Amino acid sequence: MKIHADLTERAVVDSASLDWVPSPMAGVERRMLERDGEEVARATSLVRYAPGSSFSAHKHDMGEEFLVLDGVFSDESGDFPKGMYVRNPPGSSHIPSSEPGAVIFVKLRQMQPDDDAHIRVNTLDPAGWQVGRDGENILPLFIKPDEEVVMLDWERGARLESQDFPGGAEYFVVEGSFEDQDGRYDQGTWLRLPADSSQTIKTSQGARVWRKTGHL
Repeated sequence: MKIHADLTERAVVDSASLDWVPSPMAGVERRMLERDGEEVARATSLVRYAPGSSFSAHKHDMGEEFLVLDGVFSDESGDFPKGMYVRNPPGSSHIPSSEPGAVIFVKLRQMQPDDDAHIRVNTLDPAGWQVGRDGENILPLFIKPDEEVVMLDWERGARLESQDFPGGAEYFVVEGSFEDQDGRYDQGTWLRLPADSSQTIKTSQGARVWRKTGHL
């Protein structure tokens, strides 16, 4: 299965327009944003867990990262409520579940083999947020020379100077909306810009976004 699998192409998906597709486990559904492969795949998805649902034990040969958008996601390492960013490196394994139900934004099989970082960050905790460009606050989540993952808050009415992305960029809009020279991106939108892209951002109502750069 190939969905926006060509990483050299710009891609935009309004996740709210997609149907929830059943997974192999009862009570767990997916909205597929990007996919290259079948059940084991390089994938970017929204995953919804019904209350009391779980997924069978599995190993992440090429890593997993996710942001909890709603509810509480759990595994044997703990409970992760809305706003938690979690990074499980290649070779890790777990048994995921959700007692109250949950929705997560998740990326699978997209890490480097030598990435060994276990990361848990509460993005709703004001500690750790830093002042960025004018009208912008930033929360670093994972920083390496070839990959940077952050949360960004853009103030209402912010207009940001043009930025170059030699290694590409990827966004998920958690709240609000923003615009660039190519379109408007509302809450729930996933956007991928290929390597050597540039972008000029503005937002009338403000936005909170997850962004990854350098990995494409």
